[in-house]
Amino acid sequence: MILTALPAIANIKPMTFTEKLAAAVRKNNSRLCIGLDPDPALMPIGIGIHDFNKAIIDATYDLVCAYKPNFAFYEALGHDSLEDLHRTIIHIPKNIAVIGDAKRGDIGNTSKAYAKAIFDYLGCDAATVSPYLGFDSVEPFLQYKEKGIFILCRTSNAGAADFQSLRCETEKGLRPLFEIVAEKAKAWNKHGNIGLVVGANAPEELKRIRQNYPDMPLLIPGIGAQGGDVAQTVSNGFDAKGELTIINSSRQILYASRGKDFAEAARKAAQALRNQINGYLGR
Repeated sequence: MILTALPAIANIKPMTFTEKLAAAVRKNNSRLCIGLDPDPALMPIGIGIHDFNKAIIDATYDLVCAYKPNFAFYEALGHDSLEDLHRTIIHIPKNIAVIGDAKRGDIGNTSKAYAKAIFDYLGCDAATVSPYLGFDSVEPFLQYKEKGIFILCRTSNAGAADFQSLRCETEKGLRPLFEIVAEKAKAWNKHGNIGLVVGANAPEELKRIRQNYPDMPLLIPGIGAQGGDVAQTVSNGFDAKGELTIINSSRQILYASRGKDFAEAARKAAQALRNQINGYLGR
C-alpha cells in the first residue's frame, strides 16, 4: 500500500481574524462582544478574577462573536491578575475571537514589543491600537497579517471630541480629525486586517464612517452604560453582510447581578442584547 503524505501542519494557512469573526457571527447568529473587564468593587464577594471570567465565558460563549478583555483592569491589580488575563484568554473557545483591548501605540521598536506581547504571548486575535504617533507606531502590528488591528477613530468616551472632532486643514479642505484617521487607516490597510473603533454614542460619526468604509470591520463600544442606542447603532453601523460589525457591552452584562446567580444573569442580559440587535437587523 502506498501512503500519501499528509500536508505538514506548518503549511496549513491560519484563519484570519475577519474569517474567524465571520464564522462566529454565523455560528452563534451574534454580533455581540462581551468586554471582560473585571472590577472587584462590582463583582460578587468572594470570587477571584479568573473564576469570575470563566463563569461568564461558560455562560455566554454561544451568544457572542467575540470577547474583549480590557488590559487596564488586570494591570491595575498586579502580577497575579496578569496571569488571570492569560488564563482567561486560554479558556475562551478557539472559535470565538479575542480582542485585546490594550490601546497601544508608541515608537516603532516599542510597538513591536507590544504587538509581540499581545499576539505571540497572550494569543489574542486582534488588538486596539492608537494611531496618534503615526504609521511607524502602527506598522509592527500590521506585520501580523492574520490578526485584526482596530485603530481608535471616534471613541465613546465623553472627552473624545476634544481632539477627534477638531477640524484640520487638508487638501480637501477642513475635515474632522477622526475622518483623517479613518482615511489613513484605509491607506495603511494593505493586508486587509485593519478595522476602526467608533462609539455607538456618536451616531452621526458612526453613520459617516460606515458609509465611507463599508467593508472595514467596526468595533462599536458605548452601548448600555455609556448610553448608545441599539436601533440607531444597527441602522448606522452595520455592513451589508452583517459580519464585520461588533457591538461591545461590558458592565451591562458582567454585573447584571452581584449575587450567586451572576453568571445566569449575565447570560440573560447577553441573550436579550443579542436578540435585540438581531431584531433590528430583521434576522
